[in-house]
Amino acid sequence: MNDDKPFYKHHVFFCLNEREGKDCRPSCGKSGAEAAQQHAKKRVKELGLNGPGQVRINKAGCLDRCEEGPVVVIYPQGTWYTYVDNSDIDEIIDRHLVKGEVVERLKI
Repeated sequence: MNDDKPFYKHHVFFCLNEREGKDCRPSCGKSGAEAAQQHAKKRVKELGLNGPGQVRINKAGCLDRCEEGPVVVIYPQGTWYTYVDNSDIDEIIDRHLVKGEVVERLKI
């Protein structure tokens, strides 16, 4: 195994944390994060981008940036994004994962 090369070209984590209580901080899970993660996973698979050496879409617990959320982070670049809907997710996939461009308007 080559330790200089990451297992995935892009490892994408969607925060799905959901806080309870009326006085709690915002949480990504209450902002449609699970549906967004499922959409991204399906779309990456349809594009043939999934698997070792390519892209992995994962669920994550709290990433501690909920006030800026919902949030997604892409490694190994360490690029953080927020999003509103599936068109934002598609733009992140098309531009960041496919073309290697940072989507400045969604970056946090």
